[in-house]
Amino acid sequence: MRAVLIERFADAPIVTDVPEPALPEGGVILQVRATGLCRSDWHGWQGHDPDIALPHVPGHELAATIAEVDSGVRGWRPGQRVIVPFICACGDCEQCREGNQQVCTRQLQPGFNYWGSFAEYVAIPYAEVNLVALPEEIGYDSAAALGCRFATAYRAVTAVGRVRPGEWLAVFGCGGVGLSVTTIAAAAGARVIAVDTNPAALSLATRHGAQHTMLAGAGDDIAEQIRQLTGGGAAVTMDAIGAESVVQTALDSLKPRGRHVQLGLLPDRVRLDMSFLAFRELSWLGSHGMAAHDYPAMLDLVRSGAVRPDELVTSVIGLDEVAPALAAMTDGAPAGITVIHPGSG
Repeated sequence: MRAVLIERFADAPIVTDVPEPALPEGGVILQVRATGLCRSDWHGWQGHDPDIALPHVPGHELAATIAEVDSGVRGWRPGQRVIVPFICACGDCEQCREGNQQVCTRQLQPGFNYWGSFAEYVAIPYAEVNLVALPEEIGYDSAAALGCRFATAYRAVTAVGRVRPGEWLAVFGCGGVGLSVTTIAAAAGARVIAVDTNPAALSLATRHGAQHTMLAGAGDDIAEQIRQLTGGGAAVTMDAIGAESVVQTALDSLKPRGRHVQLGLLPDRVRLDMSFLAFRELSWLGSHGMAAHDYPAMLDLVRSGAVRPDELVTSVIGLDEVAPALAAMTDGAPAGITVIHPGSG
């Protein structure tokens, strides 16, 4: 099969023929119809993830059809349309038994622990726990981000951040995750402030429900601007980038008893002024994906038309265009979501 192959970290990947994946026990082989290009893929390509062994095929957010099913898998058959959480849970550890598959202690992630979806086919383990039926009304391009960025944003807004109608929410970073947060929070009745360094990304955020946008630049006191706009601070902030300076600004932007939700992946160590965390009773929460059994409510929201993930897709490319697209992310995430069609060109 054709796939994008990383042979050396940070060197341009190549498109070449590689062996098709083996069918895992209890798993499936999927034919990839569309897969998203995510900032996490850039981090993996740069060598920031210790789980990646070279050579490597990246890609972790995908929409597909089932090509082959292991004999031990119940309830699934070839030809079905599916999406997959980017965290493939084992279904048997303590966290999985409690329904928290998004923090499974034995999780596997395509594109990180093993070869991923920048290819014509990908293997998915523990199929009964990790497959989600994709409704016919939702196209593959729209669905490509539902297993990662959109699902991550949905759970962050509804379950972790517990965003309520009328609350001020400031989201930092308007790439795929940040735009998904914006549209989901706006649909829930929140008043969204979108912050980014890219005017095009802020324009998209306005189209998808942001009431206010702020263009961040050197020397700007974004936290003070947010406190003034909201009359004391946002109820919720979300870092969709993963940077020390962004976290500091987000925490500084909160009103007393406010909630910060960390979505972007941070370096191993950060240095922050946390002197106010206790006396202002702030909450700093992590959010990491969403379990497959929680997807139906999100899919119902998409089917209702209240949110339009298809409108977040700003570029569709083939495998041969992945290398320059990854390289372009070195200077910052593009506005919107880029989707790859492995079966084309």
